[in-house]
Amino acid sequence: MRRPTMLTVAAVAAFVLPVNAALAGPDRAGPEDRPTDIDLDVTQQVTEAARQASAQRQAAPQGHGGPPLKGEEAAALDAATRQLADTEGTVGVTARVEGPDGVWRGAAGARELDRRPPARPQDRFRVASITKSMVATLVMQEVAAGTFTLDTPVNEVVPGMFPAHPDVTVEHLLSHRSGAQTGEGLVLASRMSDPTDWEQFFQALGQDYGPQDYLSVVNAVPWLFEPGTDFSYSNAGYVALGLLLETVTGEDLADLLQERVFQPAGMRHTDYPVDPGTNGPFLVGAAWTGVPEDGGLGWQSLAGFDPDVFQAAGAAVSTTADLNAFTEALITGELVDPALVQDMVTPRSFEELDYGLGVYRLPDPCPAPGQEPWLYGHDGATFGTLSIALTSADGSRQLSIGVTGRDLTGATVPDLNSLLVPMLLASCEG
Repeated sequence: MRRPTMLTVAAVAAFVLPVNAALAGPDRAGPEDRPTDIDLDVTQQVTEAARQASAQRQAAPQGHGGPPLKGEEAAALDAATRQLADTEGTVGVTARVEGPDGVWRGAAGARELDRRPPARPQDRFRVASITKSMVATLVMQEVAAGTFTLDTPVNEVVPGMFPAHPDVTVEHLLSHRSGAQTGEGLVLASRMSDPTDWEQFFQALGQDYGPQDYLSVVNAVPWLFEPGTDFSYSNAGYVALGLLLETVTGEDLADLLQERVFQPAGMRHTDYPVDPGTNGPFLVGAAWTGVPEDGGLGWQSLAGFDPDVFQAAGAAVSTTADLNAFTEALITGELVDPALVQDMVTPRSFEELDYGLGVYRLPDPCPAPGQEPWLYGHDGATFGTLSIALTSADGSRQLSIGVTGRDLTGATVPDLNSLLVPMLLASCEG
């Protein structure tokens, strides 16, 4: 695996100093204005969708849940998919529901910005932070094997990983309770001389990165809190877990995921790329940067995006069918010992999100009798793609969504719930 030269503390500090707003002007948006937590918009919508679906399910007459996956109800899901794809800022949509009433899959929009060819249900896309659930699966497999425990300080496994924070444990990283900053903005800024320049930003997205790039920047800046005392989403924490896994196994993370997650779960169209480019039918990410008079470059294709930007925090590529297969295999104990799966889904944080170990939970609108009333899964967001994958507690129902097109100026956010709420209800038995 490539190991780029570690950045010096002085160089990193120079890039993370506050940006002078005068560089962009009061009415000009630049890369530094994009949201720093790239998953927050999606997570908030998924949480609200679960609440809405639960309320609608409870209000429905006894014996009538969401629409069965056939006939007029399936047509309604198709229409919701087209509506989302037609929303300003959206390029392509693919979605899938699996439940007691059958399977529905749909797609709308296009694979790329030029609107050719059309999106298809089997198309692959970047799943972003859903990768974290896959990496957490590998970590829990190592816990089961006795390689380390959740309480093991990571500096004992990889000496010097966090020199100033010797108390950070494996569990802290899995649950986003380490205090480390999320990191990807700092890493990109380290490759830009002008943080207000969109062209430099997209050039940085196409460059190669390694774990040491993340470790360098997060070790060079203040941490947000003492380990274990709070929750703050950190991509850097999962990049560190990827390095930890490679250290203890002697294998590349891509091989570990293929051998111990993708193949056992039957994910035939999923991989963990380390270079730019796409294979097969693919929904290519796209980013809106604003109009030129406001300092933007309009729409930009992310065909040249290097997944190393996110690494173990979000580099995986998959399909909706494979994501459903993954969440089912994980929650039913096919990939991790059931006792450890229960540990994964048990929240460590409740303030922002009921987040466990690489998995969070949401209210289930129609839990099976005797089952926990939760849906489990994750969402994700790259700079041009949004994703969601959820499963019921008993593994009998799954849904997943992939959406391309993202407004990096923050002016518009797609209404994912226009599709997600009916999908949640459609997963229920009629």
